[in-house]
Amino acid sequence: MAYAVVHHFPGGTKEQYEASIAAVHPGKGSLPKGQIFHAAGPSAGGWTIVAVHDSKASWEQFRDGILMPRMRQGIPGGFPTPPQETVFEVQNLRP
Repeated sequence: MAYAVVHHFPGGTKEQYEASIAAVHPGKGSLPKGQIFHAAGPSAGGWTIVAVHDSKASWEQFRDGILMPRMRQGIPGGFPTPPQETVFEVQNLRP
């Protein structure tokens, strides 16, 4: 079952997003293994990212193997703090 992750970075900016995404995605215009959807943009008080993975397991693999280690190392110009996170199992996903 698909699994969605919503990250909100209070005070986050487009520039911080671009630096962060460049550090954790495999290449411009491509998604990490298991991720099937990615959207991001400015939102009330910061920046929000919505990612959908093909399963909870693929999200956890990306989170634990790529995202968190790189965030702990620090990403120059990236988001300075961890996000507020909401997750849910996707019941309906349309192209």
